[in-house]
Order: sequence, then structure tokens, then C-alpha cells
Amino acid sequence: MLLAALCLVTGAAAQTTARIHRTEVVPYDTRHDAEARAQAKSGYTIDFRPATTTEADGHAVATQQIEIPYVWTDGRVYLHVENAGAGYSLRINDCEAATVHDPLTPAEFDITPYIRQGLNDFRVLLHDDSPTRKIDPQPTVLRPAFAESYLYYQNKRSIRDFRVELVPDSLGRNFGMLDLQIIAQNAHNYDEQVAIGYDIYSPEGKLLDYNIVETTVPGNSVDTLRFQPFIYGAYNHKWEAGNKKPSLYKVMLFTRRDEAYKEYMPLKIGFGKTELVDGKLTRFGQEIALNRTRYNAATDAKTTAAQLADLRKQGYNTLEPDYPQPAWFYELCDAEGLYVIDKAAIDAPEHRADRSVGGTPSNDPSLAQEYLERVQAMYYRSRNFTCVIAYALGAPSGNGYNMYKAYEWLKSVEPSRPILYADADGEWNTDRCTSN
Repeated sequence: MLLAALCLVTGAAAQTTARIHRTEVVPYDTRHDAEARAQAKSGYTIDFRPATTTEADGHAVATQQIEIPYVWTDGRVYLHVENAGAGYSLRINDCEAATVHDPLTPAEFDITPYIRQGLNDFRVLLHDDSPTRKIDPQPTVLRPAFAESYLYYQNKRSIRDFRVELVPDSLGRNFGMLDLQIIAQNAHNYDEQVAIGYDIYSPEGKLLDYNIVETTVPGNSVDTLRFQPFIYGAYNHKWEAGNKKPSLYKVMLFTRRDEAYKEYMPLKIGFGKTELVDGKLTRFGQEIALNRTRYNAATDAKTTAAQLADLRKQGYNTLEPDYPQPAWFYELCDAEGLYVIDKAAIDAPEHRADRSVGGTPSNDPSLAQEYLERVQAMYYRSRNFTCVIAYALGAPSGNGYNMYKAYEWLKSVEPSRPILYADADGEWNTDRCTSN
């Protein structure tokens, strides 16, 4: 009863799940650390490496005690989980935080209501009998348990999420436009000034634009800031698959508090926009030919980079993973100049021809939220990578209500890139794409 009361006091019980969907990003305290991707030095992260044991009832559980510093209790604390190896339930300080059935797509959690200063108990109960296992793809690569998982901290006035593209001018003029939307959050209970900024550097390292805006955000709320500066000379740096050295611009997001710049978030983007026009996949107004191959990242970035370079030499320009990949995979594809068709972690080939209700998991309404969860997790993680030119709802898994809902949602948030589904079988929930 006391533990239940503590969950209520922290607000955890009022929250149905701690899981959130947003761009996967790590904040850094200094620009130097951000540019070097020195996550360990940032002061904003703690490794999450729970040790797995088997309980008396035969269930596998991964546990870890983590010391939360005092300063973190005055901000927002998030947990990033990768490579759990199975679906799982997350408990923090004996409070149920979330349940995740998808073992392959990295997941983000807002764990602020569940943590306290000092030692915190984390328990990850691994599922071996999840009702959604019948839609899980088979992993082709096994990484160490919870590799690349971590906790991270943000101030109560911070960047909640963002969407960024560097695209041709809509009026056809010979320059590009940085289309940047930043969601500023204020987790205080009262109105606060939040200062958000960015800068962008050319592939040669020249500062092209800088801006910072201060806005008043109501308590426990967010506000979206939009920046659309013109970037001249962009047509000299087109990002297209097949370029020997793909050009990437450096964009840095940051906040300012008490005249000090904080919370740097680095990223790289290429110039160009992939669109579906009259059934043709186009870039810079020209149809692009896709030479596709199935590929999933290797166990580490170095091995993957070598394999990607080899695939390019073989003439491939488009990769089709079986499920969402680590963030560094998309960064490598951006740098190597390879298109990616990102695919949700859905693979249910059994009974795929059975269109009765429940005949295939894709037409079982009880799984509709699970399908949507997997598509959302895929989209928000990879939407800011230039290499991603299209999305696939999953592997061929029949068709039905769940795939309809997934397609409708993805169409509502994705303005240009095509959405594909191989098993639509002539129905409306796939974009007609005639490109190879």
C-alpha cells in the first residue's frame, strides 16, 4: 500500500505509460562535446546496462540500481532502451512504467515521475509469451543485451523535439531553404521564457545562418518554433545516392539560459527532397532509379561502414532493412550516399491471404494499437535522416484494418515521402510507385 501511495504521489500512476515517440537525440553541455559526440563527457547521460538473471518462477529479469544526482531531479529524465532482446515490462522503484512488445525498435521513455534523488531500482521483466510475438521479424544480428541504452537529462526549459529538412525553394529559385521546426517545452507549473536557437554550416565549414528566438511557453506545455532561412549555393551540394562524396551540412540546435548556451544537439543533413510525383519517385524534379538490396546493420558501426562501401561498389544505391536500425546506421547511409526504405518491425506471413476478421494479425483489431505503435516508433526515429526516402508498413503480412490505420496515420504526418506496403494487393493503403 505504501509503494502504491508513492506511485500516486509522484504522478506515475496517473500516467498510462512512460513511453514517448520523438527524435532520438542526445543533448550535450558544450559545443565541443557535441561536435565530438563525446556522450560520456556530456554530463547528461548515464549508461543503462541491467544484468539479466532468472527468477524462481522462471522469468528472465534484468535489474540495475542507478544513482540519480540531485540536479537531475529538477529537470526531465528520459530512458533510451535498445537491444532488450525480447518484449519487456519496465518497472522503476516498484512502479509499473511501461510495457513494450516490440523487441527490435529502440524505445524512449519519460521517466521523470518515477525517479528520485539517490538510488533507484530498475527492473526489466523480459517476456517470453507476448501475444504479439507472431508479428515480430526475426533479428539477423544479435547485439549485447541493452547495448547503446542510457538515461539522459534535460532542463525543464528545453528542446522537446524537432523536424529538419534542407530542401529546394518551393518557387523554383536557385537556392535551398532550411525548413526547421523545433518544439520548445516548459515543464514548470508556470509561464517561462524559453530561448531556442540553431546554426548551420556548409559542407566546407562556412557559417551560413544563425538565429535564436525567445518565446513564452505556458506551464507544463510546449510551443513550436519554425525557421525557414534561405541557404544560398545549395545546388552546388546536392545530396543524391551515387555521389562519390555526398555533401552534408552541419546543423546545431541549442538553448540559452541565463545568458549561457546549453543543451547542444548536433546533426547532419543533405540538400534535397524525395517526392512521389505521378507515381514516380523524384529528386530535384528528376525520376530516380533504385537498385535495391535487403540489408541489416552489422554488430558495430565500423563493420557496417565497410559493408556499405562494398554495396555501393556493387552498384546498389538503396537499402531495405527488415526493421528499424540503430541511429548510427542512418548516419552512415547519409555519409555514404545510400537511399533507405525504412520498415516497421512487423512481419506476420502466416494466414496472410485470410481476410476474415482475425484471420491474419493485420486484420485483428485487438492488435491495431500495437501496429500503430511500431509504425510511430519507426517514423519518429528516422524522419530527420536524409537517406530515408520512403517508409514501408512492414514485411508482407496480409492486409486489413491494422494496416489501414497505420497507413492513415503515417500519411497524416509525412508530407512527401511515399509510404509502401507490398501486401496491399491493389488496395489503397500503399502509394503507387512505378520507380524501380
